[in-house]
Amino acid sequence: MRPIAIIDDDIAVRDALTLLFETRGWPAITFESAENFLQEAEAVDFSCLVIDVRMTGMSGLELFTRIKQTEYLPPVIFLTGHGDVAMAVAAVKEGAADFLEKPCDNRVLVGKIQTYLDQDQAQRGEWEARQSLSDQLDNLTPREREVLRELLAGKLNKQIADTLTISIKTVEVHRARIYTKLRVRSAVELAALLKDVPLTAISGKN
Repeated sequence: MRPIAIIDDDIAVRDALTLLFETRGWPAITFESAENFLQEAEAVDFSCLVIDVRMTGMSGLELFTRIKQTEYLPPVIFLTGHGDVAMAVAAVKEGAADFLEKPCDNRVLVGKIQTYLDQDQAQRGEWEARQSLSDQLDNLTPREREVLRELLAGKLNKQIADTLTISIKTVEVHRARIYTKLRVRSAVELAALLKDVPLTAISGKN
């Protein structure tokens, strides 16, 4: 499994959380500041991020604002002092997974971490599938994209040939290549695969 990132400027907190997580078989990597994390790591490399709200230098909230712009953001749990609860609640509204006040009950934290590890596994699988499909679409030639749009419109080979002013045989060749590149075996599978893909993604720029 991917490690958990612990981002806190208190070494005692970093050490305690590392021990807590590793005794449960969860690898952890610690960072002493938000700046240190940005210099050395990327959010996508972790299954969960545990971030202190108030740190020397860049705050946990500023870090969250930076990393939530990335293509994939794993669950983020904020650790807060009593005076930072309002800020942590605001962060949750902006997409953070949760927050806990310090000192937090280890059993509660472990339970939440397990929940978010499971959530990351499910969400990451969906994200990776979308990334794979995007890569497959990028491999289509401009002509294959044109044929694909006509296929998704429900047109037959002859209709596509007439629309694009190409031979039926050429349409059949492009259709076969599209099926191969997108790993489908029929028009039904093709439509199901691309049902949530916007037309702009199919049109492409290549």
